[in-house]
Amino acid sequence: MSDSVLLWSVVAVLLFWTMGAYNRLVRLRSRGIVAYTSLEGLFKQYLLLVKTHCPEQPADPALQAAAIQGNEDFYAAWTALAAAADQFNASLRVAHSQPLNGPTTSALRTAHETLCLSWSRLRGLASNPVGSALPDGWPAQWDQIGVQAEMARTDFNKAVANYNQAIGQFPTFILARGFGFRPAQPI
Repeated sequence: MSDSVLLWSVVAVLLFWTMGAYNRLVRLRSRGIVAYTSLEGLFKQYLLLVKTHCPEQPADPALQAAAIQGNEDFYAAWTALAAAADQFNASLRVAHSQPLNGPTTSALRTAHETLCLSWSRLRGLASNPVGSALPDGWPAQWDQIGVQAEMARTDFNKAVANYNQAIGQFPTFILARGFGFRPAQPI
């Protein structure tokens, strides 16, 4: 009789440990997804800002005038920013459905870096022949979004680190592999 009680006690402990470990992994994954959602909202503000202020390609009179007057750098910077925003938008759409997928977050990180480099190039232009190179207040709005996005990105990366640490611990990694928990990558 005592052997069966011991056996059932061990089974119960293992069952409760498995349930607790699984719930912890789900909770940590959910925190990562919530952190990503905040970051995604801020990233979409970048896209809204570009869509609101970026001249249409190439029919916009300001861009045509810049190209005619020989300011190819200005024209190239605007078109590069618009193209980077399109790529960033595509990466955001893919990452929306898989925010903790490694290759997806790597592509999003690269698209974000490209968008920021395109912005830096445009911002670095001193002037444009048909007026100001940037609409009034745009640099301040971009910087404000950037500060908020960096804080949200730090939160996301912390959540990813906690999640990765949990799925890498023994014996939880056996359970994680069995239930399909995969390591995530920071942005």
